[in-house]
Amino acid sequence: MRPLTPITNTLRRSGLNLAASLLCMLFFVSAALAQTRLPHMLSDHAVLQRDRPIHIWGWDTPGASVEVVFRKQHVTTKADDLGEWTVYLNPESAGGPDTLSIHGTTQITLTDILVGDVWFASGQSNMEIPLSGFPNSAVIKDAQQEIANATHPRIRLLRFEKKASDYPLDDEAATWTECTPATATDFSAVAYFFGRDIEAREHIPIGLIDSTWGGTPIGSWLSLDALAADSSFAPVFAARARFASLQTNLTAIEAREQREAATAKAAGQPAPQHPWHPYESSWEPAFLFNGMIAPAAPYTIAGFLWYQGETDSGPQLTPHLYHSLFPAMIRDWRARWNEGNLPFLFVQISSFYSPGENWGIIRDAQRQTLSVANTAMAVSLDLGEHDNVHPPDKQTVSARLALAARSMVFGEHVSYSGPLVRSVTPVDGGLRVWFDHADGLHSRGNIVRGFEVAGADGRFQPTEATIEGDSVLVHANGFTGPLQLRYAWPSYTDANLYNAADLPASTFAWSESE
Repeated sequence: MRPLTPITNTLRRSGLNLAASLLCMLFFVSAALAQTRLPHMLSDHAVLQRDRPIHIWGWDTPGASVEVVFRKQHVTTKADDLGEWTVYLNPESAGGPDTLSIHGTTQITLTDILVGDVWFASGQSNMEIPLSGFPNSAVIKDAQQEIANATHPRIRLLRFEKKASDYPLDDEAATWTECTPATATDFSAVAYFFGRDIEAREHIPIGLIDSTWGGTPIGSWLSLDALAADSSFAPVFAARARFASLQTNLTAIEAREQREAATAKAAGQPAPQHPWHPYESSWEPAFLFNGMIAPAAPYTIAGFLWYQGETDSGPQLTPHLYHSLFPAMIRDWRARWNEGNLPFLFVQISSFYSPGENWGIIRDAQRQTLSVANTAMAVSLDLGEHDNVHPPDKQTVSARLALAARSMVFGEHVSYSGPLVRSVTPVDGGLRVWFDHADGLHSRGNIVRGFEVAGADGRFQPTEATIEGDSVLVHANGFTGPLQLRYAWPSYTDANLYNAADLPASTFAWSESE
């Protein structure tokens, strides 16, 4: 055997030292990984859904035993081969605060846990706009007073970060907070006002999840599975391709805006204002579902709040598909939450001047979506402003959503919907329009406004209308068939039909040839 040289000895010792170092590193990495972990949205101050099986889930060392303790319940399970574990607690009644303990490889104790109703709020900017408004562009009615009074110990807030992903995520960085002026100021105003109304009336804890991103199309909020399941949704991907072809220009525009902002800052001047343009990833089909819906789907909730559609009115998108995309999204989300036909309450986009007829198309598609079980719509036409896409009166919007929840969820006998067209029948000299939710049908003002009629040439003209009980007689003298009728169709409308609950009628369109 050849004797070891000094160099060989050094290498041998170095190898041993390296091996020892690697073993130590592996030990510490294993120790770090060998711990029980929860998703961020299972945190202190959380609200757990009452009266339904409560889903608790997380991660641990594969094969580790895990025990979940809440109130008088003790439920055990084991982490699977990937380290994932999941349990369901029996339904609990509203109340708290309580502690939630998880005993696994390590122990976690969550404090100040309430049991109540949890609502998941999503959509684009009219749902996103916080109590403090958008700087230099949009305000909330009575914002400062509302923020100052936003101390509600039984309301808890969870605000997701904007995050797009090309695959479904299993966690999101946000954690629950108590509702205070400091936390409410940047939270969705619509969701906050809704939760405040429900908590004040029902006297139960309320959890609100804000998962919103302004200026986004509905195709970004559906899963790829849902989009791929219907071949008619192919134009969603074509619209994305058209958007991608413009990205080089958008990149150049963003670079120019950054240079202009830097120049202004160097000169001690305020940053210049630039037209809005979307983030590329927020328009990717399914990317917002992956980043902002999928992480929340395991969390047991009471229902959904939704306010979106303005972006889909753009000609570069697919307004004519909204009538099928929107119901598909509702089915998609309900399937992910696996809690049956969860209440889905949504806001019909408001009145705002935009060229063309696409806003009417979107509003009518939203009305048609009421055919989906356990849905309700808050009409906001009368709250819109001609040149403001973000109407400031979000209190009334939320109050109308709360009416729907009070009827559908809490079983109150309250009127929650404005007049909805049921049928249209030809009569001598015109058309008679029959409505549901029509008790006390009336107009604001002496003249009924908002009805338009077209004949065979398809050219719509405003026409006179007369309220007769629970129906409206629309005059169509001089028009030759097949007749077409529509109400509150222009993007900005002064339509003025209401019911006794002072709730406005919805946009609709009808054709005799259908």
